[in-house]
Amino acid sequence: MIKTMAMLSMIMMTALLVSAQNKGRHVEEEIRQVNAEEVEGLLRNDIRALGHIWSNDLVVTNPLNKFVNKQEVLKLIESGTLAFASYQRRIEYVHLYQNMAVVAGSETVIWAGKMPNAGKTSLLRFTGIWARQNGRWQQVARHANIVGQKT
Repeated sequence: MIKTMAMLSMIMMTALLVSAQNKGRHVEEEIRQVNAEEVEGLLRNDIRALGHIWSNDLVVTNPLNKFVNKQEVLKLIESGTLAFASYQRRIEYVHLYQNMAVVAGSETVIWAGKMPNAGKTSLLRFTGIWARQNGRWQQVARHANIVGQKT
């Protein structure tokens, strides 16, 4: 009887572990998907999509070393100041913390619009903090800096 109980306990523990791993993979896929949607929104200057993806509490330290909030970033996009001709994001790290996720990696962008670097390519390093809010993942903080300039 004890051997049977021990065996059942091991089977249940294994099943719980596998279930947790599968859930973690599913959540990471969600995080990667919303990151892809953010890039698409930035390329299309889609204020509505970005407004949905970004938390109302979003704060950003941008590659121009400015600290801005969601409304300021949306105004920059709406005015044509912040724009991209090309935007490639490479996610190198995702770590989940219950209802939070840290995403980090690199980006290659070609600036457009009224940006001081319009027409130039920049390599960026970024870190994004995502929180599960109102039943969906929203970005609450982002830091990006230019690490190299291409011509």
